[in-house]
Amino acid sequence: MRTFNVPQREQVSENNQAIFDALKSKLGFVPNLYATYAHSDTALENYLNFSGAKTSLSAKEKEVVNLAVSQVNDCLYCLSAHTAIGKMNGFRDEQIVEFRAGYSTENDKLDALAKLAKNITEKRGRTDDNVLENFFSVGYDKGNLIDVISLVGDKTISNYIHSTTQIPVDFPEAKPLEATIV
Repeated sequence: MRTFNVPQREQVSENNQAIFDALKSKLGFVPNLYATYAHSDTALENYLNFSGAKTSLSAKEKEVVNLAVSQVNDCLYCLSAHTAIGKMNGFRDEQIVEFRAGYSTENDKLDALAKLAKNITEKRGRTDDNVLENFFSVGYDKGNLIDVISLVGDKTISNYIHSTTQIPVDFPEAKPLEATIV
């Protein structure tokens, strides 16, 4: 089995060192997944620009998508990170479990969003018409749809990096979905 190291600051390009410094200043540490992007001289900056770009989705809506996509793609790292971020955005454990499973019992709009993100990911973009119509019926528009698809792609990249490298999770580990549903 291949082993991927998590590069340290002194092992990455000057550009990535500056990004590491900014991340450490902002977050208090450099998440292992971000550090793994720094194996490339350009991927970390490109990823952070893409994931931090303007969007029509709120921070909470982005977390709904991140959780649903990461569950479909079975990415422990991203599930763990976005569970923590979801809590920082005010979601309760029960809500996070529902978003991971691709629905919400408390909010019709977030329910439609979670279902769409799950369906897009499972069907690799061949979205079911009824899921799409439900998304539009709760008030989302075509611009929101494109932003969701972009976010699905953004999150899938990170999911695949972790799935390929299996670098250590440096967030409290999310429990398997089956263990969280009572």
